[in-house]
Formats: sequence, C-alpha cells, structure tokens
Amino acid sequence: MLRIYVDAATKGNPGPSGGGIVIVGDTMHEQIHVQLGECSNHEAEFRVLIQALQLLVEKKLNDQTIILHSDSKIVVQTIEKKHAKNPLFKPYFLNFQHIEKQFPLLLVKWIPESQNKGADNLAKQALHKYQ
Repeated sequence: MLRIYVDAATKGNPGPSGGGIVIVGDTMHEQIHVQLGECSNHEAEFRVLIQALQLLVEKKLNDQTIILHSDSKIVVQTIEKKHAKNPLFKPYFLNFQHIEKQFPLLLVKWIPESQNKGADNLAKQALHKYQ
C-alpha cells in the first residue's frame, strides 16, 4: 500500500501554478515538485492529482492499493460524487476516471491543510521556479 499526498500552489487566480507530490510506502519516501502551468487554483489541484497518478503508472507502482490524500474539498467531492458540477473541471474528472482504471484499489481522501504540509511545501518550491 502507498499513501500519496498532493497539493498545489497558485500565484494569482489564474496564474502560474506548482504542485507537490509525496509518495510514502513501506520502503520508500519520495518527494516531487512539478510545474503545472497557468491555471486557477482548483485546476492546479486537479492537475497535480492527475500527475501523481500518471507518475505512479510510469513507475509501475499502480499494482497495489493507493490512498491519495488531498486538502482540496472540491477535487475530493468531485471524485466522491462521480460528477463535475463545474464544466471547467469535467475534463480533469474524465481523465481521473480513465487513469483510475489502472489501479486495483484507489481511494481519494480529504485531509486538512495542517496534515498536508509536505506536499504544500513542495508545491511552493515548484511555484518559486517560475520566478
């Protein structure tokens, strides 16, 4: 089982955005920061979640249970309800549904910001690279 923590940071809304991904398993602890391009803060949260899942597939870590943690209520609620109310989020949700099929069990859980500091710091590092 792997625990994945994701968060995004945006300068302006919309604006340049960065994402942080923390992968924690029995024998691994990996920290990654990624640039997410120009987007709104909610789009950035979706983008980093998608990138985290794509990264797991690329690393062939998608053969086990994944618990993905995000402090974005909009992202987690969209996934839980299996519906994107905002049309802007629909492509991200459809992308998530496609990637989700590549995992035997993928759980997406909301956590408070205070429990997501590692991913938050990485997202801010990625954002600083724009400057």
